[in-house]
Amino acid sequence: MKIGIIQQSCFSDVRKNMEKLARNIADVCQQGAQLVVLQELHNSLYFCQTESTDQFDLAEPIPGPSTDFYGQIARQHGIVLVTSLFEKRSTGLYHNTAVVFDADGSVAGRYRKMHIPDDPAYYEKFYFTPGDLGFHPIQTSLGRLGVQVCWDQWYPEGARLMALQGAELLIYPTAIGYESTDSPAEQQRQREAWITVQRGHAVANGIPVVTVNRVGYEPDPSGQTNGIQFWGSSFVAGPQGEILYQASQSEEENVVVEVDMQRSENVRRWWPFLRDRRIEEFHDLAKRFIDDQQDDKREEMI
Repeated sequence: MKIGIIQQSCFSDVRKNMEKLARNIADVCQQGAQLVVLQELHNSLYFCQTESTDQFDLAEPIPGPSTDFYGQIARQHGIVLVTSLFEKRSTGLYHNTAVVFDADGSVAGRYRKMHIPDDPAYYEKFYFTPGDLGFHPIQTSLGRLGVQVCWDQWYPEGARLMALQGAELLIYPTAIGYESTDSPAEQQRQREAWITVQRGHAVANGIPVVTVNRVGYEPDPSGQTNGIQFWGSSFVAGPQGEILYQASQSEEENVVVEVDMQRSENVRRWWPFLRDRRIEEFHDLAKRFIDDQQDDKREEMI
């Protein structure tokens, strides 16, 4: 499968962003892309740096203007397209939602971001209600896509649930960058941890991972922080965690990466992790935390 990844900086003007994305999508399609993945909340600047009710004006229903726009692009190029939108479900109810279009322009499915961060410059809990669609792959003409969004990528449980339902790829639209007050060494540790944990999802589940991040600097409109330097580094990893391509930390890129989808079959034969899972012992994963008292009580019952 030929996968197009678009790593770009964004404008404050939504229409300009969408037009830029349309050009970039056309570029990777000319390079032969069959599946194209966009970054998180690509229609605008990353507005979650501040808490402002005015930003809810950016949200729109699904279906709506953006789904019409990107559906037409998917149909025009005959591609499967993974987008990331600010969904207005109802007044006062909003989601960070990935929408996947099939090659005929129809909506193949959607995923609402499940894990919502709340950190300086990432005030997403102010804007987004946690997803309620669960972790389910989206069936497309190219296969079953396990789509999640950004902060979800740190949690192995979501990746596993996607794989257990037949996902052939894990896909993560992303917007993540550096805190300016961290030392360069700490910044690099964070970026490397981000790459490592997702490569781990590929290894543990025996399927490729596609992660597309923003790039460039976006100031904090409130002036409370020094803004975010998005670290780019979009990448595609194979089913053994091998890096098939990794983009620049600072430059925009339109790249097509070819992934051997048959390789997962062989990797899972060599490393049958799904076969050897001790599922009868995993019930405690549904708990928030396990303290010593709970452990002692369980031992007494045994």
